Amino acid sequence: MTQPAPTNRPAPSTALITGASSGIGEQIAMALAARGSHLILVARSEGPLNALADTLRARHGVQVHVLPQDLTRPHAAHDLLTRTQALNLNVDILVNNAGFADYGEFSELDVQKQLDMIQVNITALTELTHAYLSGMRARGRGRVLNIASTAAFLPGPLMAVYYATKAYVLSFSEALHEELRGTGVSVTAACPGPVETGFQAAANMGGSRLLRDRLTRAAILPAREVAAQAVTAMLRGEAVHVIGTVNRLQTLLPRLLPRRVLPPLIRRIQGQH
Repeated sequence: MTQPAPTNRPAPSTALITGASSGIGEQIAMALAARGSHLILVARSEGPLNALADTLRARHGVQVHVLPQDLTRPHAAHDLLTRTQALNLNVDILVNNAGFADYGEFSELDVQKQLDMIQVNITALTELTHAYLSGMRARGRGRVLNIASTAAFLPGPLMAVYYATKAYVLSFSEALHEELRGTGVSVTAACPGPVETGFQAAANMGGSRLLRDRLTRAAILPAREVAAQAVTAMLRGEAVHVIGTVNRLQTLLPRLLPRRVLPPLIRRIQGQH
């Protein structure tokens, strides 16, 4: 019996994506499935995850595991690691996309929502990265994609905690990227500005002047384009990728203006229309 010729093609990668039920996370799942990656989809809502999984299996023939998880829960990252280990799944690509914001004066906002934001945007992201990096390093290959924001470059009055969490994500990603140099593993921070998703509505930003500003509206990109650029940057092993020309210009503000000028400027931009 003739044996099939050996192939040097690598085995398909397996990607774990948080916040995969909609928006950027959903589009990243579609982009990676189109490249042949098997997927582990994570979000709170099981129904949308199952619908997306069925679509991706039928369209691309990839394996898709659905793991519903509320990342506001302490130790949610440990639970995910335990579940993926029980399924004998090696995570080659980790996409930390889950995150949310809240709009208003910090002293007037619900403090538990701010703490939940830190839990999802920072703590869960940090725990998941730590959980899966050791396996990537041992195998000598892997990619981590952290969805940061152009908010990471600025202080953010009226969204103080959100901007601060994204500053953490950017700094954390850059530091890990350097630590991992030469290991075959890289960490990328993708920094989009406003995106066409339900993010702004969930953050109660309907009254913000930011979303009515002409320059901001010109910078809003569809989630599919943001996902495509983020995945490309990750696969190239870039440390930081700011998505969108207008957004790249925005990130120059801290270099061009005195630091004391930025908080009142951002407050004016984000204030009530």
